[in-house]
Amino acid sequence: MSSKIVVVGDVKGQFSTVFEKISALHAKNNFTLALIGGDLFADPSSPTADDTSNVSALIEGHISVPLPTYFALGRHPFPAAAVDRLNKSDDGELCENLYFLGKCTTIKTAEGVRIVALGGVLDQDGDSGGKYSPFYTEDDCRTLGRGGAGPVTAGANGAEILITCDWPAGIRSGSRATYSSDSSPLEQTCVANVCAAVKPRYHFSTSAAFWEREPYFHIPSAEDDDASKLYPITRFISLAPFGNANKQKWIYAFTVDPSAPAPLVVPQGVTISPLSISTKKRAALPTQNEQYRFTAGAESHHLGHRHNKRQKKRHDKQPPPGPSECFFCLSNPNLATHLLASIGSEAYLAAAKGPLPMNTTYTSLAPSFDFPAHVLIIPLSHVPTLSALPNAESRNAVQEEMLHYRWALQQMLVEKGCGKLGAVAWEVSRERGIHAHWQWMPVEAGMVTKGLVEAAFKVEAENEGWNSSWERHAGPGKTADEKSQGDFFRLWIWSPPQTPGNMAGGGTPNNDAEYGENLDEDITSLTLPLNSSFRFDLQFGRRVMAKLLGLETRLDWRACAQSQDEEATDVEAFKKAFEAFDFTLRE
Repeated sequence: MSSKIVVVGDVKGQFSTVFEKISALHAKNNFTLALIGGDLFADPSSPTADDTSNVSALIEGHISVPLPTYFALGRHPFPAAAVDRLNKSDDGELCENLYFLGKCTTIKTAEGVRIVALGGVLDQDGDSGGKYSPFYTEDDCRTLGRGGAGPVTAGANGAEILITCDWPAGIRSGSRATYSSDSSPLEQTCVANVCAAVKPRYHFSTSAAFWEREPYFHIPSAEDDDASKLYPITRFISLAPFGNANKQKWIYAFTVDPSAPAPLVVPQGVTISPLSISTKKRAALPTQNEQYRFTAGAESHHLGHRHNKRQKKRHDKQPPPGPSECFFCLSNPNLATHLLASIGSEAYLAAAKGPLPMNTTYTSLAPSFDFPAHVLIIPLSHVPTLSALPNAESRNAVQEEMLHYRWALQQMLVEKGCGKLGAVAWEVSRERGIHAHWQWMPVEAGMVTKGLVEAAFKVEAENEGWNSSWERHAGPGKTADEKSQGDFFRLWIWSPPQTPGNMAGGGTPNNDAEYGENLDEDITSLTLPLNSSFRFDLQFGRRVMAKLLGLETRLDWRACAQSQDEEATDVEAFKKAFEAFDFTLRE
């Protein structure tokens, strides 16, 4: 059953006027309930005579509350008269139709609408005071995240509505919405953790100015029903105070149906979750069974068995990882979500774990590239090769979006690479693989135009005794790539168009141009068939690039492991550089 709900920001003691306005709207819209997300009362530390009389009038029923209304705990404590009345109430009723939500609680209305509330601001010392004190602790957040404060279930849409005073950390990341106040709201990681666990449909807060973020979706987890398909979406809205001088939006009405499932496909205009999540654990070096997580090769977890025949036989008897165990699948509960950079409808971008380049690798050529820029282009479907996709339609759709990502990365180099950066991408396609993906990273443009990159790959293959002949293809442009059957190593080598604009690092992204236009004219596509006549090294592409970039000491990705904070910082830098070229963010 759908419910019409109206939400109000800070009231600050202006009960009569606010409830009159709600009453007029209620007469036209027949709301199910109302919510007050900020301070209902004025600051009791400096009350006026009107404030005191207004509180008395409200409590004594002289001010009409037109429909069931729930108020949260804001940034100020309640006045003594309100606390006294609430202490005498068994159900949190302050007056007829007006109920206190609680500081750290979950309720479920008669219509099935689940509301989670976290009142007050974070107390860094871990002392939240009494239940009417405007402070919460990280323990309170952990309680809500586990669903311990009521009937909320962690997972897909554990609640329809979440109300907090503090904003979740990272909420403005990746957003194009502007916040028009000098008073910046507090952002807390523990609030982000609550939101990530609860996955509300709507998250309300209050601030000096109105701000609404683009909707964002949560990565499905193992606890979610049909986790590989459901994408819970959250809309974050922060309301301005009632009566604010700039006449910014202080009220918000919407309709929600608790029985409606999360969408099967991420709608247009919805971004990946921006939330900064923390488990307060330093990123450890991956174990042997985790070595394929966002690494330079999806099958590098096989390396630990290569020289041990007994272990290899045992390993071969084990089934390959499924989507809930594959660290390239969004449904994996252990997914390193902070490495995700962009998600489309068929594929996504992620930063490589243990990247080959460093933050300083490209800065002498293009100062804006002060991040590793080692990127993976990964299909959402859990398949070992693109040819394993079920039909031609799905193969074309996936390949086209992966090509679109590769083109967008090339366009980023055109605009920001000062004409001095080309790119290399490669794919290891093996029918016994885990999850298909491409790797991509920049390289000095001169190495491409002089043929050094192509020569390096061919010479390294010859040094390994791989006698298969390389197959050369025309640039794939906007079409699916030529070779799709059998095992092979595929290589794309691209140099930027030499124009005065990109050589000076100038120009603006041409987001309206059909993707691939002109940017694949200078691409070389090579394929090395793989067969049983030689043992192919899955780190071949990384090894060649390490030599070209003068980074032989970083050949082993495990030796390049970073802390989670370092990884997150690099991903944010990449996302900022790529934002203008990310076609998934366009309206």
